[in-house]
Amino acid sequence: MNKALIAILAVVGLLLLAGLGAFGWYFGIRNDLVGREENVNSTWSQVQNVYQRRADLIPNLVKTVQAYAGHEQETLVGVTEARSKVNNINVASVANDPARMEQFMGAQGELSSALSRLMVVVERYPDLKANENFRDLQVQLEGTENRITVERMRYNEAAQAFNTRIRQFPASIVAGMSGFSRKAYFQAQAGAEKTPEVNFGR
Repeated sequence: MNKALIAILAVVGLLLLAGLGAFGWYFGIRNDLVGREENVNSTWSQVQNVYQRRADLIPNLVKTVQAYAGHEQETLVGVTEARSKVNNINVASVANDPARMEQFMGAQGELSSALSRLMVVVERYPDLKANENFRDLQVQLEGTENRITVERMRYNEAAQAFNTRIRQFPASIVAGMSGFSRKAYFQAQAGAEKTPEVNFGR
């Protein structure tokens, strides 16, 4: 009787250990995925910050250009409208939706194109190019464009690490059970192989 009880207790103990092991395995992988997703979220926040920084510079830029080139209304309105379109996009779930990421990239691309057209206008106004306020905005915009490139790259690296992990076995099982899904990437747009030129003819 004692031997049978001992055998039963041993089996129960082994089952408990196995259950605890599986429990630990599941939550170990899940915690790793949570950490990787938080890294994606953090880098995405930085992307939003630098794009917002660019958008925040535009009203002062337009105002400064308008003081010297007020009759260039079509170009100025184009920049303002492109900025408005960017600001109307809800960026909260962009990283989780490739279609929304494409929409976000399209709007940002339109703003970059509008700024490029503004640069052509600036070339015709030497006094504007010499204006101290304009030159300060120019430096800030150049730095922001460079930062956008850096932060997009960091985001893509974090997204790639996360996406790779949720496809690997056995993490793919945990990801499926816990509702983790792949993150969207920034893709290079046609003609956007390098950082937009924003030197305003310095």
